[in-house]
Amino acid sequence: MPASAPDPYPSRRVAAPQLLPRQDPVLHGGPDAPGPLARDELLAFERDGWLLRRGVFSAAEAAALADEVERLAGIADETRISEPDAPAVRSLFAIHRGDGPLARAQRDRRVAGLARQILADEVAFHQSRVNRKPAFDGREFSWHSDFETWHVEDGLPAMRVLSAMVMLTPNTAANGPLLVIPGSHIVFVSCVGEAPPDHHRTSLRRQQYGVPDRASLTALASGRGVEAALGGPGDVVIFDGNLLHASGGNLSPLPRCNLFAVYNAVGNAPGRPYGGGSPRPAHVAEPAPQPAAGSP
Repeated sequence: MPASAPDPYPSRRVAAPQLLPRQDPVLHGGPDAPGPLARDELLAFERDGWLLRRGVFSAAEAAALADEVERLAGIADETRISEPDAPAVRSLFAIHRGDGPLARAQRDRRVAGLARQILADEVAFHQSRVNRKPAFDGREFSWHSDFETWHVEDGLPAMRVLSAMVMLTPNTAANGPLLVIPGSHIVFVSCVGEAPPDHHRTSLRRQQYGVPDRASLTALASGRGVEAALGGPGDVVIFDGNLLHASGGNLSPLPRCNLFAVYNAVGNAPGRPYGGGSPRPAHVAEPAPQPAAGSP
């Protein structure tokens, strides 16, 4: 985008919340784009901003991936994020790097192929992570649009980006499942409050900036409702980068663990952060496209 062009998605530098119309298509190749998703699935994704596919990975594959997560959770480095008020591991970042089983799963055509079909472009990793919710101690994730952060803090220009979530354990009504406001992806919520430098150091544990106000959330949920993504190991949820989503804490004795890949169209490479700050570190947001070529 030229420097003189106005930002179509301003946020955190506004005096009051705004509900702005989406300027980008949802299905960049239309409902008849070739790929693994049927036309009715693509149309449902365009309408709701999210889609659940059952049994993409086998239960055995999901169990092996979950075992690998637990192995990595014991390695302490900058990619390992703990809960805000407990030592339990909340998230692991930069999962796509290397050639381990988790990275191979994120490059698998069964997942990356969905992103290529919707985005109508070759795809690259913008981010990858595991989100864990340990039994009893897993904390909530506040309502947010991922694109708001990726635009303001990482410099993604357009909404040509989506997430794929592979369930590695059961996601039940009791253990803090992903919650979404269907259809909210067609509206961009400008948030109030400029984040401090190095915001990622606190936001990955508990987000306070880039969180929509309650009035905007209530307005968007009116007539749309809130839905929970419930499923079992090997199920996959894909959701638009601008879809409003959250999850509650896990008070149950049932742990929850999900693998996330953020697929960005190669033509939507990040530039300077629209919020004016410094880019987040590479293990949180890749500064240049990292190819996500699918494998069998």
